[in-house]
Amino acid sequence: NIANSEQTHMDNLLRLLNRYELIDPVQENPIGIFANAELQTLYDEMIAQGSHSLLDALRVAAAIEEIDILDLQAGVAETDKADIQNTYLNLIAGSENHLRAFVRVIERQTGETYVPQYLPSDYYATILEGEIGRSGAGQGSLGLAAGERGQGLRGTRGPAQP
Repeated sequence: NIANSEQTHMDNLLRLLNRYELIDPVQENPIGIFANAELQTLYDEMIAQGSHSLLDALRVAAAIEEIDILDLQAGVAETDKADIQNTYLNLIAGSENHLRAFVRVIERQTGETYVPQYLPSDYYATILEGEIGRSGAGQGSLGLAAGERGQGLRGTRGPAQP
């Protein structure tokens, strides 16, 4: 289900790229090949980390959702176009759902409690309190206090501070 959802997310973004006549950064690249060097490095690192075990793969999947949320929050803050903001907010809600799903599977399969690697712990807790189909904040909000911005790949990439 998550893989299908991710394809839908990509299709939504491609529609925006076409609407605003922007170049598709994916273009004809095969899966796992990125023009952006930072994305390529992150992808390679995460593939290596997630290849050790199912648990490692689930941890990487959860971390990817965290990074997606932060990148999308930054995107919302960087545009004043309502259609782009709405798309990003919907994608944030989807990533929050995916994060909750990965966390549940980790807990169910291993008994381990997933610790967020990139999101602030209070926002992560809010996401976990949310329900599938709704964002962690209950309405697709950014989940950060006023004036804060997500700092995924658009900002300083690094683990969240507790």
